[in-house]
Amino acid sequence: MADHPVGPRLGIDWGKARIGVAASNRGTTLAYPVETVQAGPNALRRIAELVAEYEPGIVYVGLPLTLKGERSFSAQYVLERVAELGGVIGADNIRLVDERMSTSSASRNLGSAGRRIKQQRNVIDQAAAVEILQRALDLEISSGNPAGEALEGDEA
Repeated sequence: MADHPVGPRLGIDWGKARIGVAASNRGTTLAYPVETVQAGPNALRRIAELVAEYEPGIVYVGLPLTLKGERSFSAQYVLERVAELGGVIGADNIRLVDERMSTSSASRNLGSAGRRIKQQRNVIDQAAAVEILQRALDLEISSGNPAGEALEGDEA
């Protein structure tokens, strides 16, 4: 792998109420917010549309782990949603990455930027997706390999 990711990447923070989406462009190592998708019956379709639009080489999805690094109750929910996404876009380019502390880190960063808690609600999920994607990009650069673990058909 080159010194930086070759193709675009998407990062997803999949929550039960909202789904944050971030992206990085081809040949760059900087993640940026894209949008917040409302969870519900149209969420999978919207995520698939974003994948079709950005044509990412890898879609990184945050996997909620406990502080001990074990899969949490929320992780099962995410794995089920990601399995559905894999059925729509193909599982080959989906990678699961540790998302521990991504939302709290995003909240801290937004607070440092002067956003009060009330103002954060509209963008916190996107900011968490940026955190997830940026960490994955940084790991790609330092290791020369994709971050996280590949999605397996039997995980959900």
